[in-house]
Amino acid sequence: MNEIVNEHVEKYIRSLDCEEEAYFLELEDYAEKNHVPIIHKEVKSLLSFLVQSTHAKSILEVGTAIGYSASIFARAMNQEGRIVSIERRQDYYDLAVENVKKLNYKTEFDFKFGDAVDVLTTLDEKFDLIFLDAAKGQYLDFFEKCIDYLKPGGVIVSDNVLYKGMIATDLYVIRRKKTIVKRMRQYLDFIMHHPDLTSTLLPMSDGIALSYKKGGDNA
Repeated sequence: MNEIVNEHVEKYIRSLDCEEEAYFLELEDYAEKNHVPIIHKEVKSLLSFLVQSTHAKSILEVGTAIGYSASIFARAMNQEGRIVSIERRQDYYDLAVENVKKLNYKTEFDFKFGDAVDVLTTLDEKFDLIFLDAAKGQYLDFFEKCIDYLKPGGVIVSDNVLYKGMIATDLYVIRRKKTIVKRMRQYLDFIMHHPDLTSTLLPMSDGIALSYKKGGDNA
């Protein structure tokens, strides 16, 4: 439970998730038992919807964890396409590489180990969709390094942008989180006023920002 969505509404929405594939259920169980942060069920549904509705076939992900969201992207792309995903924890990186092998998808998974701020300077391709789900205090740094990799008509999805409600009001701010809160507020102000973007915030899960890059489409 967070400070964004009523707990009964949140519970109901998550109850509608009808995941049946053993692979995804196993990853969810592992994440819960080992306290691995993965996307919430309602975010999983949103990402799948976005990939399918925009016909995305190339995705950049900042923050792999154990490969759960990358796997969701691959399934939404009909087991095809290309996913580049960056992870700085060796144990998570190793698990992600092993996990996606079990899928036997035709999807091209390209997991990159290292700090995203560094890895993002080495890429040389364009993407239909970019997903930010790593260190919350570095979102602006990530954005500035990856915006040129987003195709016109593409979408950047930023997860956890309301940070348990702390971004919206100081009433919820935990003292040790003040720096992250300040930086996230700066990030949201930046994307909401960026001349090349149309952005919106969704008060679901822990807060989602969607940013559409003007100037084209994903056809």
